[in-house]
Amino acid sequence: MARDLTPFLMFEGRAEEAIRFYTSLLPDSGIVSMDRWTAAETGAEGTIKLARFRVGGLLLRASDSPAGTHAFTFTPSFSLFLTCESAAEIETLAAALLEGGEALMPLDDYGFSRRFTWVVDRFGVSWQLNLE
Repeated sequence: MARDLTPFLMFEGRAEEAIRFYTSLLPDSGIVSMDRWTAAETGAEGTIKLARFRVGGLLLRASDSPAGTHAFTFTPSFSLFLTCESAAEIETLAAALLEGGEALMPLDDYGFSRRFTWVVDRFGVSWQLNLE
C-alpha cells in the first residue's frame, strides 16, 4: 500500500532557486530538507540531490537531475492548482509567477471562474490560479 504521494519536480540546475521562490509565495510554506550532490556523486556538486518542501501546506519533492539537461522538461498538462481567497491574493501571485514566465490564460473571467489564470513560471512549472 502506498504511504506517501507527493508531486516531484525535476530541475536542471535551478531547483534551489525555484524552491526558495515557491516557499516565499504563500503562508504554511518552507523547506523541510535539502540534500546536495557531493563531488563523489553523479550530480553537479552543490546542486540539489533531493529536497522536500511545503508550498501552501502541500508537500513537494524536487531535485536537480544528475544527467544535466534532457530532451524533455515540464509540461502544462501537469500543473499546480491553487485556489485563492481574494482578488488581491490572485493578482499578487499571478504577478510573481509571471515574472520571467508566460501566461497561457491571462487573468480574466472565463465563465467557469470570475478570476482565473494559467501561467508557466520562469522555471517552467505550470500553475493554475483560481479565485474562490
